[in-house]
Parts: sequence; C-alpha cells; structure tokens
Amino acid sequence: MTVSDNRAALPMAGHTHGNRSPVTCHLRCADACFKPVPNQSTDETFHSIASRALSRRSAMTGAFVLSVAAATTLTPESAEAAGSNLPFNPIGATPDDVDAVRVPGGYRWQPVIKWGDPLFSGVPALSARGTTPAAQARQFGYNCDYLDIMPDKGSTTRGILVANHEYTNEDIMFPPGTDARFMARTALAAHGMSVVEISRSGAGAAWKPVRDGRRNRRITGTTPFTMSGPAAGSPLLRTAADPKGRRVHGTLNNCAGGTTPWGTILSGEENWNQYFLCAGTSEKEERYGLGPDGDERMWRSVDPRFDATRPGYRNEPNRFGWIVEVDPEDPASTPVKHTALGRIKHEAASVAIDKATGKVVVYTGDDERFEYLYKFISRRHYDDSGTAAAREHNKKLLNDGDLFVARFTGDGRQDGVCDGTGVWIPLTMGGKSMVPGMSLDEVLVYTRLAASKMKATPMDRPEDVQVSPMSGRVYMACTNNSKRGLPGEPGTDEANPRPENKDGHVVEITEMDGEHTSRRFTWLLFLICGDKDSAGTYFGGYTGPVSPIACPDNLAFDSRGNLWISTDGQPSAIGLDDALHCVETAGTYRGRVRQFLSVPAGAETCGPVIHDKDGSVFVAVQHPGEDGSWEAPQSHFPDYGKGVFKGPRPAVIQVTRA
Repeated sequence: MTVSDNRAALPMAGHTHGNRSPVTCHLRCADACFKPVPNQSTDETFHSIASRALSRRSAMTGAFVLSVAAATTLTPESAEAAGSNLPFNPIGATPDDVDAVRVPGGYRWQPVIKWGDPLFSGVPALSARGTTPAAQARQFGYNCDYLDIMPDKGSTTRGILVANHEYTNEDIMFPPGTDARFMARTALAAHGMSVVEISRSGAGAAWKPVRDGRRNRRITGTTPFTMSGPAAGSPLLRTAADPKGRRVHGTLNNCAGGTTPWGTILSGEENWNQYFLCAGTSEKEERYGLGPDGDERMWRSVDPRFDATRPGYRNEPNRFGWIVEVDPEDPASTPVKHTALGRIKHEAASVAIDKATGKVVVYTGDDERFEYLYKFISRRHYDDSGTAAAREHNKKLLNDGDLFVARFTGDGRQDGVCDGTGVWIPLTMGGKSMVPGMSLDEVLVYTRLAASKMKATPMDRPEDVQVSPMSGRVYMACTNNSKRGLPGEPGTDEANPRPENKDGHVVEITEMDGEHTSRRFTWLLFLICGDKDSAGTYFGGYTGPVSPIACPDNLAFDSRGNLWISTDGQPSAIGLDDALHCVETAGTYRGRVRQFLSVPAGAETCGPVIHDKDGSVFVAVQHPGEDGSWEAPQSHFPDYGKGVFKGPRPAVIQVTRA
C-alpha cells in the first residue's frame, strides 16, 4: 500500500491558486487552507479598511508612492547593490515548469548534501529503491528547511552544516507496493534534523560533508528530548509513557529556526498536528487543527502515541509545537524543548541580544492564517565572555522569561502609507500568567487561545522573522492569506491591507528606542509583494525595475544589511518557480527586488544562508518534483539521471563565483 492509496482525493485539488501543488498542501500542513480557520476570533484589533483591491496607479502621496510598472530590462545599476559583496545581474523570471536551478551569470551551483547521503561509514547510500528505516536514521533526512553553515572558529576549511527536515512525500520516496509500516518507520527517521561536519580546500571553495565527522548526528522522530521551562512536568504534558511530563521522543515538522550567539541551533515545530489521531471535540484541539482526520501516514501503526484517542495518550500532541534547541558541538547532548516560548506552529526563532539590558530576545511567528507574532525576553542576561562556563550559562537562558504577543495599530491611510504603532502584550511575566482565567502552564500549552484572549492582531500567515545586523530593525514575512476579508473572516486592516491576499507582504518593525526588550514599536509595510503590475504592490518606495516576487517565506541578511527573501508559493501566485531575491533596505535603492536564483519545478526555496564575504550563497531546495510519482517523476534534481535513484532528492546547494 502507498500513501496515495490513503489520499485518493486531494482536498485542495481545484482550490489552489495557479499551479500550487495540492500535494504540497496535503503533506506539509494537512490541507489547512481547505479547513475552517482555527482562529475563530473575529474581533477587530483596529479600524478596518474596506475590502477592496488597492490600485497600483492610485494617486498616493508620501512614502507610499506606488511603484511604476517595471519591465525586466536590466539597467546599468542592476549589478550594484548598496555595499554588496555579491554583485550580480538579476535573472529573469522562471516559468514554474522549468526543472533546473538558475543562477546569475558569473555564478555556478553545486549540491553540498542530498537526501539519503550517509553521515557514517557502513551506512548504505540511497539505492535505486530508496532507503530503509535503519539506513535513514543515519543518512541526511528528507525535505531540508532551516539551514546554517557555521565555519569553525579560526578556520576557513572546517565547519558544521545543520538542517531541519520538515516532512516526507512517500509517493516519490518509495516504489509502489511498499509496506505501510516500513514506510512509517522510515518516514519517522527522515524527519527531525541533521548535524554534519563539512570541509573544503580553502576560502571561497565548495563545502563537502565529512563522513564520520566527530559531530555528525541525526535527530529523528524518536530521539529523546527534555522539556524545559515553567510548563515542564505539567499535568498537561504527562502521558502513560512519560508520567512526569519531562521527556519527549522526537521532533516533527521542523520548519525554520535560528542560530544563537552561543552557537546552538533553534528549530520550530510547525505543522505537527497532522501526525496525530485526535477526537477534535474540544476548543483546545480544534484551535491547533487536531481532529479525527489526522495521521494519514498511519504512524500509530508503529507507535501508539500517535493515537491520542487511546487512554493515556491524550496529551501527546501537547508535547509538540515548541521551539527546540540543539547543541551541534556535542552529539551526545540531549536536545531541549523550551516551554517558556509557548506552543504554536513555530515558523522560526530569531535571536537578538538587547544592548541596554543584555537580555536575550527571541522573535517567532505562528504560521497559519490569522495567527500572531510573538517575542520572548529572557529573565537572565547573556554572558559574552566566550568561556565554556559562559556557554553553559547561555544554554539555559531560554528556560525562563516573559512571553509577549504583538498588537498592530494603523494610524490611518491619510498619510498614504501602511504604517503605525504597536504594543507587545504580556502573556506571562515574572513566572505568572497575565491572561485572566488561564494558569501559567495553560498559557504556555494553549498559547494561541491566550493570545486571542489578549486581543493580538491576526496576521496573514506570519512566518520567518529576522533582525537586521545593521539597523536592528525586525522584518517579518507574511506569506499569504486567501481567506482575508471573506465572509465570516477578519477583514483587511492597515497591517494586512489586501483581501484574499495571495502574494503576501513583509513588515518592518522598529522597536522603541532601538531596544529589543521594549514594550512598544513602530511598523510599516516594507514590501507588498506580487507581479510588478498587480494591484497594490509596493517596493519600499523604490520606483525602478524590480523582479516579481510572491509568497515571502524565509528571510536572511548579508553582512551589509541587504535582505534576502526565499519564496514558497510563487507557482500558485504568479506562475513562476520559487526563488531567492535580494532587497536593499536602505539608501537610494531601498525596496529594489532582484532575483538571484530559482529552484526546480515543484520545489520551494528554504533556509537561505548568505556568506557574502566568502562569495557564497546557500539554500535548501525542498520538495522538488512534489507533484510527481515514483513511476513518473516531475523533477530529476539534483542528479539529473546520473545517480542510481531516478527521482528527485531534496538537497542543500551552494552558489559560488564561477
């Protein structure tokens, strides 16, 4: 039996925009857009704007002067980014059926590591028939997402690669007729994270994995984790297998994340709800998308904890939806799930050190329609002395602190710009709940319900959040929201100005007095994405040529403060392959979008890492050929017929100067 036997009808078939794959919707988030919006709070958090398309050619004044229609013709300044170490001429838009990685002239790409590559000696490579549970647990996992490339201190030739593995597509991983229990055990091993030592010949050269590297490690759906923070040990986290509520097996559906100043990796558990069979009869389950249609992968056939209707396992889903922390330097360490940061569908975890107080601040988005932006402030202070003792101290900073959620207020469109002010509403402070009627552990386990009670602003799928290393401003990608303004759903507002928003936008946040611990901020819409001629697009005030962009997802910065945006959903929004774009955030070219690369048919661009001083750009190419099958692959990336496995393989690639 194959997975396709269990999903003969794809719920999102015929409901996606453009050429968005209904398979991706099914496998990644269990058709979330087909189901009722989990957040049924429809209270307006500030004045509503009429649900109408914004006119690109409206007579606007002030900073929101809309961009003129821009052709893709290159201009002499096209290769010049403000202070860029990576000059390039932007590539043209790539039709969404092109099965190739495209990069600018003067650059080349090569895989660093691919699904199924062994991390240890004696482990078989991916065969013509895929892999096995035992082999996958020691091979690079499937569908890489968050990524970091960290050279060792004082070295340009050794380092570590860390990647998340979000979900699996059994229809292109296994041949027809593969036993369902065999697939379930393999898929459990294909989730999680990979830590891989890498090496190269010199600065600017291509990185390669080191088999049997001392720090090599696979973290899977069964790896033991400890729970930290105020909710650890709560009755809400206890199960028959873990009566103390402090030890969890596995991390699932890991999306974006972050790297801490002390060298650990944070990873967000996102659409974890789809792995569990639940009754779905309570508000607490419904708000997290839990119900009787969960676990089509039938993992409960190999592990009973995925059946939350069984006695003793009702709380198992509560043990997922956290920010996890992994120490890549110590493969024997036990990774941690931090309850102090709340339980949501975490897209990312971006870390900043507040200069005034020395406290650690973590920004994270909840990736679902009409969900919220959060930040965590540690109780204790960061130790920057660089000693081993300091690192151990810093590794405990996320155990204890205060959790806040954002409320955005528009100042009116009279000034011609989508902007305003905002406040961070406390959900927990000083080890106490700030939400009436909810205990501390209830706030942390049912964070979505707590945020709704406190009237946070529902956003258009808040995904990655990153802090500029130059300005300290915070940038949040809102990927899209096709339900915005529909009957019974929240209407448009100044922070989410477009009804049925298929293209997404990027919000720029400035914390008051430049302090990340501030309780107040100002904000504006930095980008309102789409094709250059579509209604309402806005590119930071820049009116020259721009590359089309839609569905911003993961964000990164280079050393000069240029924002790099990877996309997830351009095929559905504007009919183009997903891509990586570079955008200046300051100066004459502020808001200019230039496309750097595109990924193959069916794929998404994830986890950008910009080592511009080294002349390298890295991305994780996720779910290439998602719509294909074992018998008829949609993509042949990255081997293109040269390997024994003929289907597509998610992979990390590096782009360097040719």
